[in-house]
Amino acid sequence: MAIDRWHAPDGWPLRRFALPHRGEWRGSVLFLGGRADFLEKYLEAFDDWAGAGWAVAGFDWRGQGASGLLHPAGGCHIDDFAVFADDLAAFVADWQRENPAPHVVIGHSLGGHILLRAVVERRIGPDGIVLLAPMLGIRAGPLRGRAIGALGQIGRVPALRRRTIWSRSRSPGPGRITSCPDRDEDKRWWKEACPELARSGPTWGWLSAATRSIAHVERMLDEYPAGLRGLTVTAGLDPVVDNTAIARVLARLPAMEHADIAGAGHEILRERDELRIAALDCIRRFLSETAI
Repeated sequence: MAIDRWHAPDGWPLRRFALPHRGEWRGSVLFLGGRADFLEKYLEAFDDWAGAGWAVAGFDWRGQGASGLLHPAGGCHIDDFAVFADDLAAFVADWQRENPAPHVVIGHSLGGHILLRAVVERRIGPDGIVLLAPMLGIRAGPLRGRAIGALGQIGRVPALRRRTIWSRSRSPGPGRITSCPDRDEDKRWWKEACPELARSGPTWGWLSAATRSIAHVERMLDEYPAGLRGLTVTAGLDPVVDNTAIARVLARLPAMEHADIAGAGHEILRERDELRIAALDCIRRFLSETAI
C-alpha cells in the first residue's frame, strides 16, 4: 500500500492511500470513511477488494485521521459540509484521470452522505456508488428527525459552535457499533499506537453543518443521475444513523438497490464475520455487475 499526501485546491494536505489490484483487472474503487474514521480501520475490506481485481484508493477526510486538525482539542469540527464535497470533487477528478474505469465509489456513514451529495450536485460522475450505513439522518438514542434538527440549531450560537458535544470516545452500547470484540479491540489498538489518528466527539457546529447538509441532499434528490448504478447497505441495529430517513431517501431513488444486514451494528465492514461477509458479498456482486 502506498501512502502519501494529496493537496486540496486550497492547499490542505489530505493523507491518501493506493492499493494495487491483484489478479485480473476489474476496475477502480475509491473508499470514503465515516466521522472520526482513519484508513487503518478498513484494511481487511481493502485487501478483499484488491484481491478481487480492484485497485483501491481513498483518503482521510480533512480534520480526521492523519489529515490534520480542524479543532484544537481533537474534536470533529466543520463549519460547512460543502468543504468536504469540494475536497471529494477535486480528489475524484484526479483519481479518475489516474485510474482506469470502471470507477466505483464506496462511502460509509459520513462518507456515504458526502458521496450522495456530490452525486446529486453533479460534482462527480462515477460508474457506480455504494452507500454503507449512509448518514442521511442522525440518531441520538431516541432522538432523530426534527429533534436532531433542533439540536443542530445550538451549533449556530457562536459561543457553542466549536464546543464538543462529548469529549471522549464512547460507544452507544455493546454490539451497536460492532458485535465483533476483536475488531473493536483493533480500533482501540490503532488509537493507542497512533494517538494522532484518534478524534473525540463532534462539535455543535459539526452537528449544525450535518443537519443542514442532510436537508440539502433531500432537496436535491431529483438531480440523481438516471443511469447511475447504486447500492445502499443498511445495518439493522444501527444506533448512529436513522434507517427511517434512509428508507425515505431510497423511496425517491427507485433504481437504487438496497440490502439490509439484520443484526449488524453501524460499522458493517467491521462486524463479526457472518455479518461482514454478508455485506461484502452484496458489494462484491454489485462490483462484478458494474465491471461488465
